[in-house]
Amino acid sequence: MSLQDYSVTRSSPAARIAALCALVGLALLIAAPWWAGRADLRLMGELFLYLSLASLWNLMAGYAGLVSVGQQAFVGFGGYMLFALTMFAGLHPLAAIALAGVLGALVSVPVAVLIFRLRGAYFAIGTWVIAEVFRLGFAQVSALGGGSGSSLPVAIVKSLASKRAMREALSYWLALGAAVLVIATIYLFLRSRKGLALTAIRDNELAAGSLGIDIWRTKFTVYVVTSAMTAMIGALIFLQKLRISPDAAFSVNDWTAFVIFIVVIGGIGTIEGPIIGTLLFFALRETLADLGTTYLIVLGAAAIVMMLKAPKGVWGLIRARFDLQLFPLGYRVVKRAEHKGQNG
Repeated sequence: MSLQDYSVTRSSPAARIAALCALVGLALLIAAPWWAGRADLRLMGELFLYLSLASLWNLMAGYAGLVSVGQQAFVGFGGYMLFALTMFAGLHPLAAIALAGVLGALVSVPVAVLIFRLRGAYFAIGTWVIAEVFRLGFAQVSALGGGSGSSLPVAIVKSLASKRAMREALSYWLALGAAVLVIATIYLFLRSRKGLALTAIRDNELAAGSLGIDIWRTKFTVYVVTSAMTAMIGALIFLQKLRISPDAAFSVNDWTAFVIFIVVIGGIGTIEGPIIGTLLFFALRETLADLGTTYLIVLGAAAIVMMLKAPKGVWGLIRARFDLQLFPLGYRVVKRAEHKGQNG
Protein backbone atom coordinates (compact mmCIF):
# COMPACT_ATOMS: atom_id res chain seq x y z
CA MET A 1 0.00 0.00 0.00
CA SER A 2 1.50 3.35 -1.08
CA LEU A 3 0.50 6.91 -1.86
CA GLN A 4 -0.07 5.87 -5.49
CA ASP A 5 -2.98 3.74 -4.27
CA TYR A 6 -4.91 6.84 -3.20
CA SER A 7 -6.24 9.96 -4.87
CA VAL A 8 -7.84 13.19 -3.70
CA THR A 9 -11.27 14.10 -5.04
CA ARG A 10 -14.26 16.31 -4.29
CA SER A 11 -16.83 14.31 -6.22
CA SER A 12 -18.80 11.25 -5.16
CA PRO A 13 -21.44 8.98 -6.72
CA ALA A 14 -24.13 10.57 -4.51
CA ALA A 15 -23.15 14.05 -5.67
CA ARG A 16 -23.26 13.06 -9.34
CA ILE A 17 -26.64 11.38 -8.95
CA ALA A 18 -27.93 14.43 -7.08
CA ALA A 19 -26.69 16.72 -9.87
CA LEU A 20 -28.45 14.63 -12.50
CA CYS A 21 -31.69 14.57 -10.49
CA ALA A 22 -31.39 18.33 -9.97
CA LEU A 23 -31.12 18.94 -13.72
CA VAL A 24 -34.17 16.77 -14.42
CA GLY A 25 -36.08 18.46 -11.60
CA LEU A 26 -35.08 21.90 -12.83
CA ALA A 27 -36.36 21.09 -16.33
CA LEU A 28 -39.70 20.00 -14.84
CA LEU A 29 -39.90 23.13 -12.70
CA ILE A 30 -39.15 25.39 -15.67
CA ALA A 31 -42.08 23.78 -17.48
CA ALA A 32 -44.41 24.19 -14.46
CA PRO A 33 -46.54 26.99 -16.02
CA TRP A 34 -47.72 24.39 -18.56
CA TRP A 35 -48.63 21.65 -16.07
CA ALA A 36 -49.32 23.37 -12.71
CA GLY A 37 -52.31 25.42 -11.65
CA ARG A 38 -52.22 29.11 -10.77
CA ALA A 39 -52.32 28.44 -7.01
CA ASP A 40 -49.53 25.88 -7.31
CA LEU A 41 -47.34 28.36 -9.19
CA ARG A 42 -47.81 30.96 -6.49
CA LEU A 43 -47.01 28.45 -3.75
CA MET A 44 -43.88 27.18 -5.52
CA GLY A 45 -42.76 30.74 -6.25
CA GLU A 46 -43.08 31.61 -2.56
CA LEU A 47 -41.19 28.43 -1.66
CA PHE A 48 -38.29 29.39 -3.95
CA LEU A 49 -38.10 32.87 -2.45
CA TYR A 50 -38.02 31.51 1.11
CA LEU A 51 -35.36 29.02 0.03
CA SER A 52 -33.27 31.91 -1.26
CA LEU A 53 -33.65 33.90 1.97
CA ALA A 54 -32.85 30.84 4.10
CA SER A 55 -29.76 29.97 2.05
CA LEU A 56 -28.45 33.53 2.32
CA TRP A 57 -29.07 33.68 6.08
CA ASN A 58 -27.37 30.31 6.43
CA LEU A 59 -24.30 31.63 4.60
CA MET A 60 -24.06 34.47 7.11
CA ALA A 61 -24.86 32.59 10.31
CA GLY A 62 -23.78 29.06 9.47
CA TYR A 63 -20.47 29.92 7.80
CA ALA A 64 -19.52 33.48 8.77
CA GLY A 65 -20.93 33.33 12.31
CA LEU A 66 -22.98 36.51 11.72
CA VAL A 67 -26.23 35.64 13.50
CA SER A 68 -28.57 38.36 12.27
CA VAL A 69 -32.18 38.85 13.35
CA GLY A 70 -32.53 41.91 11.17
CA GLN A 71 -32.25 40.70 7.58
CA GLN A 72 -35.80 41.94 7.08
CA ALA A 73 -34.11 45.33 6.75
CA PHE A 74 -32.81 44.38 3.30
CA VAL A 75 -35.96 42.49 2.31
CA GLY A 76 -37.99 45.63 2.94
CA PHE A 77 -35.33 47.88 1.43
CA GLY A 78 -35.34 45.86 -1.79
CA GLY A 79 -39.13 45.95 -1.94
CA TYR A 80 -39.27 49.71 -1.48
CA MET A 81 -36.51 50.26 -4.03
CA LEU A 82 -38.56 48.28 -6.57
CA PHE A 83 -41.54 50.59 -6.01
CA ALA A 84 -39.45 53.78 -5.96
CA LEU A 85 -37.38 52.97 -9.04
CA THR A 86 -40.38 51.88 -11.14
CA MET A 87 -42.76 54.64 -10.01
CA PHE A 88 -40.41 57.62 -9.90
CA ALA A 89 -37.40 56.69 -12.05
CA GLY A 90 -39.45 54.97 -14.75
CA LEU A 91 -37.32 51.82 -14.75
CA HIS A 92 -38.62 48.49 -15.98
CA PRO A 93 -39.31 46.17 -12.99
CA LEU A 94 -36.54 43.74 -14.02
CA ALA A 95 -33.98 46.57 -14.15
CA ALA A 96 -35.29 47.85 -10.82
CA ILE A 97 -34.74 44.44 -9.22
CA ALA A 98 -31.11 44.38 -10.35
CA LEU A 99 -30.53 47.97 -9.22
CA ALA A 100 -32.17 47.19 -5.87
CA GLY A 101 -29.41 44.64 -5.32
CA VAL A 102 -26.72 47.20 -6.13
CA LEU A 103 -28.27 49.76 -3.78
CA GLY A 104 -28.64 47.09 -1.11
CA ALA A 105 -24.90 46.41 -1.33
CA LEU A 106 -24.10 50.12 -1.06
CA VAL A 107 -26.36 50.60 1.96
CA SER A 108 -24.94 47.52 3.66
CA VAL A 109 -21.41 48.97 3.70
CA PRO A 110 -21.99 51.69 6.36
CA VAL A 111 -24.35 49.34 8.21
CA ALA A 112 -21.62 46.68 8.37
CA VAL A 113 -19.00 49.19 9.52
CA LEU A 114 -21.35 50.14 12.36
CA ILE A 115 -22.63 46.76 13.57
CA PHE A 116 -19.35 44.87 13.10
CA ARG A 117 -18.22 46.67 16.23
CA LEU A 118 -20.66 44.42 18.12
CA ARG A 119 -20.25 40.76 19.03
CA GLY A 120 -22.55 37.85 19.80
CA ALA A 121 -25.98 38.77 21.11
CA TYR A 122 -25.19 42.47 20.77
CA PHE A 123 -24.62 41.97 17.04
CA ALA A 124 -27.98 40.21 16.69
CA ILE A 125 -29.78 42.98 18.59
CA GLY A 126 -27.94 45.59 16.53
CA THR A 127 -29.20 44.10 13.26
CA TRP A 128 -32.77 44.16 14.60
CA VAL A 129 -32.37 47.83 15.62
CA ILE A 130 -31.12 48.67 12.13
CA ALA A 131 -34.18 46.96 10.65
CA GLU A 132 -36.46 49.03 12.88
CA VAL A 133 -34.67 52.20 11.79
CA PHE A 134 -35.33 51.20 8.16
CA ARG A 135 -39.01 50.53 8.94
CA LEU A 136 -39.54 53.83 10.72
CA GLY A 137 -37.65 55.69 8.01
CA PHE A 138 -39.71 54.33 5.11
CA ALA A 139 -42.91 54.89 7.10
CA GLN A 140 -42.16 58.62 6.87
CA VAL A 141 -41.91 58.65 3.05
CA SER A 142 -45.32 59.96 2.05
CA ALA A 143 -44.59 59.47 -1.67
CA LEU A 144 -44.53 55.72 -1.04
CA GLY A 145 -47.70 55.72 1.04
CA GLY A 146 -46.20 56.43 4.45
CA GLY A 147 -47.35 54.08 7.16
CA SER A 148 -50.26 52.69 5.14
CA GLY A 149 -48.13 51.63 2.17
CA SER A 150 -48.66 51.74 -1.57
CA SER A 151 -49.72 49.53 -4.49
CA LEU A 152 -47.79 49.07 -7.71
CA PRO A 153 -49.52 51.00 -10.53
CA VAL A 154 -51.32 48.91 -13.13
CA ALA A 155 -49.20 50.29 -15.97
CA ILE A 156 -46.01 49.06 -14.29
CA VAL A 157 -47.53 45.64 -13.65
CA LYS A 158 -48.58 45.34 -17.28
CA SER A 159 -45.09 46.32 -18.45
CA LEU A 160 -44.03 42.80 -17.42
CA ALA A 161 -46.58 41.18 -19.73
CA SER A 162 -49.98 42.13 -21.08
CA LYS A 163 -51.75 38.94 -19.98
CA ARG A 164 -52.18 37.88 -16.37
CA ALA A 165 -51.19 34.25 -17.00
CA MET A 166 -47.92 35.35 -18.58
CA ARG A 167 -47.19 37.74 -15.69
CA GLU A 168 -47.72 34.96 -13.17
CA ALA A 169 -45.50 32.62 -15.17
CA LEU A 170 -42.80 35.29 -15.36
CA SER A 171 -42.98 35.91 -11.60
CA TYR A 172 -42.64 32.18 -11.04
CA TRP A 173 -39.63 31.90 -13.36
CA LEU A 174 -37.97 34.86 -11.64
CA ALA A 175 -38.43 33.20 -8.23
CA LEU A 176 -37.06 29.90 -9.56
CA GLY A 177 -34.14 31.67 -11.20
CA ALA A 178 -33.39 33.55 -7.98
CA ALA A 179 -33.25 30.30 -5.98
CA VAL A 180 -30.94 28.67 -8.54
CA LEU A 181 -28.73 31.78 -8.66
CA VAL A 182 -28.46 32.00 -4.86
CA ILE A 183 -27.62 28.32 -4.35
CA ALA A 184 -25.14 28.29 -7.25
CA THR A 185 -23.46 31.48 -5.99
CA ILE A 186 -23.12 30.10 -2.47
CA TYR A 187 -21.82 26.76 -3.75
CA LEU A 188 -19.20 28.34 -6.02
CA PHE A 189 -18.21 30.85 -3.33
CA LEU A 190 -17.68 28.11 -0.73
CA ARG A 191 -15.55 26.15 -3.20
CA SER A 192 -13.31 29.18 -3.84
CA ARG A 193 -10.33 30.35 -1.81
CA LYS A 194 -12.53 32.86 0.01
CA GLY A 195 -14.92 30.06 0.82
CA LEU A 196 -12.08 27.99 2.22
CA ALA A 197 -11.09 30.94 4.37
CA LEU A 198 -14.70 31.31 5.52
CA THR A 199 -14.87 27.64 6.47
CA ALA A 200 -11.63 27.99 8.42
CA ILE A 201 -13.08 30.99 10.28
CA ARG A 202 -16.21 28.99 11.11
CA ASP A 203 -14.20 26.05 12.44
CA ASN A 204 -11.73 28.09 14.50
CA GLU A 205 -11.59 31.85 14.19
CA LEU A 206 -8.46 32.22 16.33
CA ALA A 207 -6.55 29.63 14.30
CA ALA A 208 -7.75 31.17 11.03
CA GLY A 209 -6.46 34.57 12.10
CA SER A 210 -3.09 33.12 13.07
CA LEU A 211 -2.78 31.68 9.53
CA GLY A 212 -3.08 35.14 8.03
CA ILE A 213 -6.76 35.10 7.04
CA ASP A 214 -8.31 38.56 7.15
CA ILE A 215 -11.34 37.70 9.27
CA TRP A 216 -12.96 41.14 9.20
CA ARG A 217 -12.68 41.50 5.42
CA THR A 218 -13.99 37.98 4.79
CA LYS A 219 -17.04 38.52 7.00
CA PHE A 220 -17.56 41.98 5.51
CA THR A 221 -17.60 40.51 1.99
CA VAL A 222 -20.16 37.88 3.03
CA TYR A 223 -22.37 40.49 4.68
CA VAL A 224 -22.36 42.82 1.67
CA VAL A 225 -23.00 40.06 -0.88
CA THR A 226 -25.74 38.56 1.29
CA SER A 227 -27.40 41.93 1.79
CA ALA A 228 -27.33 42.68 -1.95
CA MET A 229 -28.94 39.38 -2.87
CA THR A 230 -31.46 39.67 -0.02
CA ALA A 231 -32.51 43.06 -1.39
CA MET A 232 -33.07 41.51 -4.81
CA ILE A 233 -35.16 38.74 -3.24
CA GLY A 234 -37.13 41.39 -1.37
CA ALA A 235 -37.85 43.17 -4.65
CA LEU A 236 -39.07 39.89 -6.16
CA ILE A 237 -41.28 39.20 -3.13
CA PHE A 238 -43.11 42.50 -3.44
CA LEU A 239 -43.26 42.27 -7.21
CA GLN A 240 -45.40 39.19 -6.57
CA LYS A 241 -47.45 40.86 -3.84
CA LEU A 242 -47.93 44.12 -5.86
CA ARG A 243 -48.38 46.04 -2.60
CA ILE A 244 -45.99 47.15 0.12
CA SER A 245 -46.24 48.68 3.59
CA PRO A 246 -43.64 49.21 6.35
CA ASP A 247 -45.09 46.52 8.62
CA ALA A 248 -45.23 43.93 5.82
CA ALA A 249 -41.86 44.85 4.30
CA PHE A 250 -39.93 44.81 7.58
CA SER A 251 -41.77 41.97 9.33
CA VAL A 252 -39.37 40.14 11.63
CA ASN A 253 -41.82 37.25 11.81
CA ASP A 254 -42.15 36.66 8.05
CA TRP A 255 -38.63 37.39 6.84
CA THR A 256 -36.42 36.40 9.77
CA ALA A 257 -38.18 34.14 12.31
CA PHE A 258 -39.49 31.73 9.67
CA VAL A 259 -36.15 31.82 7.86
CA ILE A 260 -34.25 30.94 11.04
CA PHE A 261 -36.72 28.10 11.67
CA ILE A 262 -36.07 26.74 8.17
CA VAL A 263 -32.30 26.77 8.63
CA VAL A 264 -32.37 25.32 12.15
CA ILE A 265 -34.71 22.46 11.31
CA GLY A 266 -32.93 21.69 8.03
CA GLY A 267 -29.35 21.96 9.21
CA ILE A 268 -27.28 25.08 9.73
CA GLY A 269 -23.88 25.33 8.08
CA THR A 270 -24.78 23.15 5.09
CA ILE A 271 -26.10 23.92 1.62
CA GLU A 272 -28.53 21.01 1.77
CA GLY A 273 -30.03 22.10 5.12
CA PRO A 274 -32.05 25.11 3.92
CA ILE A 275 -33.42 23.07 1.00
CA ILE A 276 -34.77 20.36 3.29
CA GLY A 277 -35.87 22.93 5.88
CA THR A 278 -37.85 24.89 3.31
CA LEU A 279 -39.68 21.77 2.14
CA LEU A 280 -40.48 20.79 5.73
CA PHE A 281 -41.61 24.32 6.63
CA PHE A 282 -44.03 24.53 3.72
CA ALA A 283 -45.31 21.02 4.40
CA LEU A 284 -46.05 22.01 8.01
CA ARG A 285 -47.54 25.33 6.98
CA GLU A 286 -49.89 23.86 4.41
CA THR A 287 -50.91 21.09 6.82
CA LEU A 288 -51.34 23.16 9.99
CA ALA A 289 -52.28 26.61 8.66
CA ASP A 290 -55.96 26.11 9.58
CA LEU A 291 -55.04 25.73 13.25
CA GLY A 292 -54.43 29.46 13.70
CA THR A 293 -52.02 30.37 16.52
CA THR A 294 -51.57 26.66 17.29
CA TYR A 295 -49.63 26.46 14.04
CA LEU A 296 -46.99 28.85 15.39
CA ILE A 297 -46.82 26.89 18.67
CA VAL A 298 -46.19 23.68 16.72
CA LEU A 299 -43.42 25.37 14.71
CA GLY A 300 -41.78 26.65 17.89
CA ALA A 301 -42.03 23.26 19.59
CA ALA A 302 -40.56 21.53 16.53
CA ALA A 303 -37.64 23.97 16.46
CA ILE A 304 -36.92 23.47 20.19
CA VAL A 305 -37.04 19.67 19.90
CA MET A 306 -34.77 19.75 16.87
CA MET A 307 -32.22 22.00 18.61
CA LEU A 308 -32.18 19.72 21.66
CA LYS A 309 -32.22 16.32 19.95
CA ALA A 310 -30.52 17.07 16.63
CA PRO A 311 -28.66 20.39 16.72
CA LYS A 312 -27.30 19.76 13.22
CA GLY A 313 -30.83 19.49 11.80
CA VAL A 314 -32.50 16.89 9.64
CA TRP A 315 -29.70 16.93 7.09
CA GLY A 316 -27.17 16.40 9.89
CA LEU A 317 -28.99 13.21 10.85
CA ILE A 318 -29.07 12.02 7.24
CA ARG A 319 -25.41 12.81 6.64
CA ALA A 320 -24.33 11.06 9.84
CA ARG A 321 -26.39 7.99 8.99
CA PHE A 322 -25.54 7.61 5.29
CA ASP A 323 -22.35 9.71 4.91
CA LEU A 324 -23.93 11.77 2.10
CA GLN A 325 -22.81 15.10 0.70
CA LEU A 326 -24.87 16.32 -2.24
CA PHE A 327 -22.89 19.56 -2.60
CA PRO A 328 -19.25 18.47 -2.19
CA LEU A 329 -17.16 21.32 -0.83
CA GLY A 330 -14.15 19.66 0.74
CA TYR A 331 -11.65 17.12 -0.56
CA ARG A 332 -11.70 13.43 0.29
CA VAL A 333 -8.96 10.80 0.09
CA VAL A 334 -10.14 7.62 -1.64
CA LYS A 335 -8.48 4.49 -2.93
CA ARG A 336 -7.50 4.89 -6.56
CA ALA A 337 -9.40 1.75 -7.57
CA GLU A 338 -12.49 3.17 -5.81
CA HIS A 339 -12.01 6.48 -7.56
CA LYS A 340 -11.79 4.75 -10.94
CA GLY A 341 -14.93 2.81 -10.13
CA GLN A 342 -16.73 6.06 -9.32
CA ASN A 343 -15.69 7.62 -12.60
CA GLY A 344 -16.44 4.54 -14.65
